[in-house]
Amino acid sequence: MIKKVLTWLGIAFLIFFIAFNPNSAAAVFESLGDTIGDIARGFGTFFTNLVA
Repeated sequence: MIKKVLTWLGIAFLIFFIAFNPNSAAAVFESLGDTIGDIARGFGTFFTNLVA
């Protein structure tokens, strides 16, 4: 029960954050995307060096 309530509160906060601070929300998601890209490039470099 508490997990469901916290999930819905998190979704509501996310919608509120995007609706009232779209520039900040875009910056946060851009930062997350850059971080995921950096991690993927790191794995790619690791496996390339491992095979070569």
